[in-house]
Amino acid sequence: MCSSLSIAVPVGALQCSFLSSGTYLPLFTLTFEKLLIANRGEIACRVIKTCKKMGIKTVAIHSDVDANAVHVKMADEAVCVGPAPTSKSYLNMDAIMEVIRKTRAQAVHPGYGFLSENKEFARRLASEGVTFIGPDTHAIQAMGDKIESKLLAKNAKVNTIPGFDGVVKDADEAVRIAREIGYPVMIKASAGGGGKGMRIAWDDEETREGFRFSSQEAASSFGDDRLLIEKFIDNPRHIEIQVLADKHGNALWLNERECSIQRRNQKVVEEAPSTFLDPETRKAMGEQAVALAKAVKYSSAGTVEFLVDSSKNFYFLEMNTRLQVEHPVTECITGLDLVQEMIRVAKGYPLRHKQADIPINGWAVECRVYAEDPYKSFGLPSIGKLSQYQEPLHVPNVRVDSGIQQGSDISIYYDPMISKLITYGSNRAEALKRMEEALDNYVIRGVAHNISLLREVIIHPRFVQGDISTKFLPEVYPDGFKGKCFWLTWEKHEISVKIFSSVCFFFRIPIAKSKRSSWELSVHLGDGIYPVAVSKHGSSFFVEVDGMKLKVTSEWNLASPLLSVTIDGTQRTIQRISRNASGETSIQFLGTVYKLQILTKVAAELSKYMPEKAAEDTSSILRSPMPGTVVAVSVKPGDMVSEGQEICVIEAMKMQNSMIAAKTGKVKAVHCKAGDTVGEEDLLVELE
Repeated sequence: MCSSLSIAVPVGALQCSFLSSGTYLPLFTLTFEKLLIANRGEIACRVIKTCKKMGIKTVAIHSDVDANAVHVKMADEAVCVGPAPTSKSYLNMDAIMEVIRKTRAQAVHPGYGFLSENKEFARRLASEGVTFIGPDTHAIQAMGDKIESKLLAKNAKVNTIPGFDGVVKDADEAVRIAREIGYPVMIKASAGGGGKGMRIAWDDEETREGFRFSSQEAASSFGDDRLLIEKFIDNPRHIEIQVLADKHGNALWLNERECSIQRRNQKVVEEAPSTFLDPETRKAMGEQAVALAKAVKYSSAGTVEFLVDSSKNFYFLEMNTRLQVEHPVTECITGLDLVQEMIRVAKGYPLRHKQADIPINGWAVECRVYAEDPYKSFGLPSIGKLSQYQEPLHVPNVRVDSGIQQGSDISIYYDPMISKLITYGSNRAEALKRMEEALDNYVIRGVAHNISLLREVIIHPRFVQGDISTKFLPEVYPDGFKGKCFWLTWEKHEISVKIFSSVCFFFRIPIAKSKRSSWELSVHLGDGIYPVAVSKHGSSFFVEVDGMKLKVTSEWNLASPLLSVTIDGTQRTIQRISRNASGETSIQFLGTVYKLQILTKVAAELSKYMPEKAAEDTSSILRSPMPGTVVAVSVKPGDMVSEGQEICVIEAMKMQNSMIAAKTGKVKAVHCKAGDTVGEEDLLVELE
């Protein structure tokens, strides 16, 4: 065994940056010599960081497409466990067990997802004397099954949601149960989590459709298609309690995380603590969470999730018997390293802290940065190579948990998360302000990303006031997310800033070489055309548009994708995405990408005579809105279809999406079949 020496650090003394500070080490603790991480990406990297600080050697597993992944490079050893599909690699228990034997790993940390809540995997590890960094198989079984966990929660005096406590056999029974409970209802996978295998139904038809999709997603994601149905609590908050328990009967609750900002039942923005809870409600939720953990003799880090209504009534949702994706915000406000605590508990050590020791120091916010197009259903997956990638680590009190780097591929096979971006402040306003700055300085090229959505969410008046629920996104953006809205009272000032930023990029090199000091331009932005006058006085520029004149200064750095400009004393960070010879320029400003065309006055006059490309009639064709795999095709050439009828089903990142006809008509041609891999905008079906 190897020992690790450390300096004692009190709980709460460390903040969000402890993982990179190099000062938070275990307190004279003997744990394991070698640990295998049965996962990939950012969570594998996260576990490796703590293991290095504890003096534990690490083994990474990877699929063949992940051979050059960051977690593979970080680990002391790395072994391929199969081809890209998860069923043949990261879910391949036989291959992983063989790697454990080969490398003589003494313990396995499963991360989250994949095998993290698989009782059979934990059982097989135990049978070979390998320590599972998590709870025992009884707790995994009890809490992993939504039906059994609900019954256990009731017996432990935990508040539960009304619903059917058995397994739903088929769609007909689902309709009958839904009617008995009363609409709306939630259909969800018994063995599920992470928003997969979940559907909300408001009537019989949606119940039948929800049963079909949920059972298919559940089978694909968890190998278990059993479903349950319960009352859907309309417009709730999603608030969870982090628990930590050892093998000696000790258990703590480490405060709450607010996780209400979601799309497709998956979290997007999290924070700790919650603006909504008072000390009494927090204590009551924490005590019920601990009571449930003790009822199943839980030992490790775990999360008890609750739905909370507007009157602060709270109901048990589920318990995740693993490290949660959003655990960093809890680490930020408590100073605890949850991975380290999990490893200590798994080795048999008692908890080092009492409930009274657990603080709430400051505020932390986490944004999940995804390779997704937020303009499509708040985020449909995007794939590609990261041609340019720069994390905003120069911003104070920023933590980035990622498992990628410049040149990494975002593939169709795995979750499209790029990173978890976490900011910390002494209060919520400070944490949110730092998040704005961090998002503005985050450079991601080569794939679509959701930074525009994240930035708009964190500055929205409702979010800033804490007026949120799980319906936040559809309520704030009922017609879908459209990007930054500049059609407000202050639009002229902001438009001027955008126009100038493009002008600056357009004239970067000419300004450096030319002796000219003034330019008259025409800038096309959206549906507007703006005459712009730019003049140079020393190191400053003056931009005049629509009668408004702004003084702008900036330090040019041709090597940086970021441009820091000061406009009438206000600092802004702008990113140039692209520019071509015809004056078409794309910039990223306040999170959103804008396309502009900058022309001289003469060129602008001549451009009026250029023919415009006719828009494609999309009502007669169906294109894939995302890369994915065709699961089913419901039509053939010659079939008549009605508007809204399902044409085919595309699966992307384990989520199934029904593609429907945009109009009534006859099927002219079908360009795909079940099992095909399709890319974004690939033609699927044509109508006459």
